[in-house]
Amino acid sequence: MFEIVVPHQCAGCGGELEAAAQLCARCQLHLRALPQQIARPVPLGMPVWALGPYSDVRRNLIVAMKERGNRKVRSHVAAVYAAGIEHLRARGEIPEELVLVPAPTRRSSARARGGDPVAQICVQVAKTLPRVSVCEALEVRESAADQSELSATQRWDNMRAAVQVRPAASRIVGRRLLLVDDVVTTGATLVASASRLRGSGGVPDGAIVLAEA
Repeated sequence: MFEIVVPHQCAGCGGELEAAAQLCARCQLHLRALPQQIARPVPLGMPVWALGPYSDVRRNLIVAMKERGNRKVRSHVAAVYAAGIEHLRARGEIPEELVLVPAPTRRSSARARGGDPVAQICVQVAKTLPRVSVCEALEVRESAADQSELSATQRWDNMRAAVQVRPAASRIVGRRLLLVDDVVTTGATLVASASRLRGSGGVPDGAIVLAEA
């Protein structure tokens, strides 16, 4: 009896895959990059590490897990974050015990995507790494303007007012925190997020992102 294998595409490059994998070997190798601290014209006030540039592969993965509802690929992305966090801990750049805080999003956006992909990735990372937990402490006001439609200057003004704390933020008092986002552009979201976390008694040690745009 013959088994029918239905080809499907790699979430990273679109190449054909015959197995039940989500990423081809080439894309998996492409994602094995060490976290690099980034710089921005406006000081971010904390270190921000990127796991690579906003390349075709990383861009396609972000679209797949956020806009196309590909939940299976999130486990691969979580493994990339986990490796990056382990590297930073081994170098002493972040503490061994820390709380991952997903970058804020609108609740309506999270519902439309079947849950916040970044938050779900954080949960998977915490299951992999010891002494790591997750707190969804932040959200974006529903009335906030869409960042993608704004200039760089407008993004900073928008996020200062848009990011707000959730009740869960009471759990971060005195805790060492690492913000987690998918991509960084101006850094406005991360800076506004760190400010809110500090105001709630948390200690943000930095942020880690999948891609730098």
